[in-house]
Amino acid sequence: MENGIRIQKVLSEQGIASRRKVEEWITQGKIKVNGRPAVLGQKINPNRDVVAIDGERVYFQKSNQKYYIMLHKPRGYVTTMKDERGRKTVADLVRGCGARVVPVGRLDYNSEGLLLLTNEGGLAHDLLSPRHHVDKVYYARTDGTLDEEDSRAFAAGMTLG
Repeated sequence: MENGIRIQKVLSEQGIASRRKVEEWITQGKIKVNGRPAVLGQKINPNRDVVAIDGERVYFQKSNQKYYIMLHKPRGYVTTMKDERGRKTVADLVRGCGARVVPVGRLDYNSEGLLLLTNEGGLAHDLLSPRHHVDKVYYARTDGTLDEEDSRAFAAGMTLG
């Protein structure tokens, strides 16, 4: 780690905030490293550098523990960590799990089913990136009756763009 790790990554892995939020704070001048304002992309050594957010020192935990949570997301929850409209989120369901985990993929507000959450960014990226071509299968149930053509289309499988 002689060159350090980007401050956004360190603070995100510590569960303090998302990388984007940390970048916001940096541009707003809220973060200092060793008494000086942080800059975007700045690398730090969490074992040596002193980081403060709004004047409050950040103490880094040394655990590299990876978390993988398989969650049955109920209807009425948004698959995000924070909702600007004040709806319940999957973050509410995993609060207190011991790490800042993020959802791998999405399920609609009115959908329910298996959702993976993790603090391992590399795994999340590999599963979601189109470059890695990880197939995903969804099952749907309808309240109405499908006609023959719709029935055949569903039975054959669909590719969503």
